[in-house]
Amino acid sequence: MTTLSDTGSRNIVGLPTFVLPPELEASTPPEARGMTRDAVRMLVAHRLDGTLVHSHFSELPRFLDEGDLVVVNTSGTLAAAVPGVDRAGGAVEVHFSTRLPADLWTVELRRGDQPWFGAEPGELITLDGGGRVELLTPYAPHPSGVRLWITAVVTPEPLHTYLAVHGHPIRYGYVRGSWPISTYQNVYATEPGSAEMPSAGRPFTPEVLTRLVARGVGVVPVVLHTGVASLEASEPPYPEYYRVTRATAHRVNDTRREGGRVIAVGTTVVRALETVVDTRNEVHAGSGWTDTVVTPDRPVTSVDGMLTGWHEPEASHLAMLEAIAGRALLEQSYAAAISEGYLWHEFGDVHLILP
Repeated sequence: MTTLSDTGSRNIVGLPTFVLPPELEASTPPEARGMTRDAVRMLVAHRLDGTLVHSHFSELPRFLDEGDLVVVNTSGTLAAAVPGVDRAGGAVEVHFSTRLPADLWTVELRRGDQPWFGAEPGELITLDGGGRVELLTPYAPHPSGVRLWITAVVTPEPLHTYLAVHGHPIRYGYVRGSWPISTYQNVYATEPGSAEMPSAGRPFTPEVLTRLVARGVGVVPVVLHTGVASLEASEPPYPEYYRVTRATAHRVNDTRREGGRVIAVGTTVVRALETVVDTRNEVHAGSGWTDTVVTPDRPVTSVDGMLTGWHEPEASHLAMLEAIAGRALLEQSYAAAISEGYLWHEFGDVHLILP
């Protein structure tokens, strides 16, 4: 069997890198490929004995037990990309990333399919539909220059309404065609706020949720509004807004006390719960901004497993997956996914890591 070590030797976030064949990039939604959302493939990896099972997401309830708890991120995806022009008339696309206090926003500027690092403070971007963005100050350092800016935003209507009319979902070069914002929404999303879809939950359908509940598996929400995820330089995630309710915290704690397993849907859920777990492994209610970054050096104590997509070789999320799955199981899973032709990215297949 091919291993990750066979495909590369450069170490990124603790794992050997690998080459992702272009044919494994999901370029269209499953629905455009003649499938339902829940028909995507799912590789189930068991930490206890290292076994791997090839399945489909529609079979998720079969792998969970009565008394288990699934935690989902109910943040909805914004149409966060808006075309515009700079003062010199050059085309630029603004990616709205994160809302800050005082109605400021962090944004990423892109020309074509690449970040634009040539902007300066005071630059004014005129957006389609009468909006404008003024660059105030850099938000975070980047090896190539300024990646994200803190900006003042003016729109002729409330920003979420403006984005719904004049924006489109953030998309990257591997996606063929333009797809409506509904394509980028999870079925359980309740409030807009994410620059990009918390995509591990995309395969959920009402039918799968119903079958989970009928099996005695609980489903509870957290909120974490994702910023831009196009971190080309192995960057860790930036601070993001999260909210964990008292009811969710109680359900997580009760589930684990009673012997059930807590399964996070996506890295965003893990990040939110790890922000509010204490040294006794008790989860608490909380909200605010999290800068928590999960790595193998920081044990995960709030969840027992997770459902996630397949991440690029340089993605910082791989460090979180190693913390949960262990290096050996993660290498086996990724080698099997490449060998068996699993699909990557937000329209691709998924990986279920169980204890």
